[in-house]
Amino acid sequence: MKHFDAIIVGAGQAGPPLAGRLTAAGLRVAIVERKLFGGTCVNTGCIPTKTMVASAYAAHMARRAAEYGVQVGGAVAVDMKQVKARKDAISGRSRQNVRSWLDGMNGCTVFEGHARFETPHEIRVGDELLGADKIFLDVGGRALVPDMPGVDRVPYLTNTSMLELDVLPRHLVVVGGSYIGLEFGQMFRRFGAEVTIVEKGPRLIQREDEDVSTGVREILEGEGIHVRCDAECISFAPRGEDIAVGVSCASGEPEAVGSHVLLAVGRRPNTDDLGLDKAGVAVDKAGYIVVDDQLRTNVPGIWAMGDCNGRGAFTHTSYNDFEIVAANLLDNDPRRLSERVLGYALYIDPPLGRVGMTEAQARASGRRILQATRPMARVGRAVEKGEAQGFIKIVADADSRKILGASILGTSGDEAIHAILAIMNADVPYTVLQRSTPIHPTVAELLPTVIGDLR
Repeated sequence: MKHFDAIIVGAGQAGPPLAGRLTAAGLRVAIVERKLFGGTCVNTGCIPTKTMVASAYAAHMARRAAEYGVQVGGAVAVDMKQVKARKDAISGRSRQNVRSWLDGMNGCTVFEGHARFETPHEIRVGDELLGADKIFLDVGGRALVPDMPGVDRVPYLTNTSMLELDVLPRHLVVVGGSYIGLEFGQMFRRFGAEVTIVEKGPRLIQREDEDVSTGVREILEGEGIHVRCDAECISFAPRGEDIAVGVSCASGEPEAVGSHVLLAVGRRPNTDDLGLDKAGVAVDKAGYIVVDDQLRTNVPGIWAMGDCNGRGAFTHTSYNDFEIVAANLLDNDPRRLSERVLGYALYIDPPLGRVGMTEAQARASGRRILQATRPMARVGRAVEKGEAQGFIKIVADADSRKILGASILGTSGDEAIHAILAIMNADVPYTVLQRSTPIHPTVAELLPTVIGDLR
């Protein structure tokens, strides 16, 4: 057996930086990756999808060029092979950078292969048996494919295989009306495909407030995307060379027939083939590794970070998991998960920036609530860019004068939300932001005005 001070399983967003901190502290570290260095973000998530979103935005703006007094001449054509090649190049460079970083890290040994526990502190990778007192799991997640009627009878795409397409679907049917499905749906509509989004629930992105869901639906339908909610009878069947997706048993067209189907109905953790039972590591009913406020599992000396612990599922929360673990182990700084103010974004265009509670959650908490909303049509920057869809909404506690949450659906919403995020992390009253002097012309300059409207 090869003994190390620490073993890290998975080279996603938390594993490599933790290896960097541990080796810098003089520890001998083994890091194990079975497939793609960089994890979901680099290979099948943020970097490749946002690269394709950028291509789709370019096509969209080219079609709108005349609105800005720009003549491009002729119909806009999208070369999907070139779109994919650009995406592959950018993603590939990021993946190689992660691998090169680890290979050049003094005190770090890289193992390629599938890691499985044999005991709580022994892991086998192929013919190698590795041991360590400290083991960190950063194994990520993958697309969930539920056992829906007929799904085994038709070809389907997931967020991973969708990225390998180098042809334009004639009609893409997206099953799932949340973040992944909506981003791919708008992206491929802008590439030129007909798109139908099928959502089982009564509205899109149900974790958000109803006005946000409505605003997002209006943006998508404004671009010609068909949206079918309340799809209680989702099923699949071959229809010649196409695929029929059953939608409704009650109203509307009973099915949507497409050339391609994308399943975007959730994620599952990569924990079912780690041998966690041999280590005694507890998981919940969905397979997520149970951790405490400092990312420790129930087994001493084993931590779980990133998507596999079910406590974030974003690149930035995975990286923050690393920061929490490193702070506690190396810096004598007792950071905790419960201190994290969660922000995130939906990268349709214009994007949705979100932080903290929704309005519904704030009202359900029993607090006295203040709320204010301003349309993006009142934001000079949005009007100047010709992108005035959406709104800004802020929710605050009337007694403490602390911001509880915010939604910015509109151009630069994913950037402007950080002003709110910073105020919430500082744990100061909203008057601090209200009395600031933001730069004009920006989206963030409207935030003090919106705060002044809180009622």
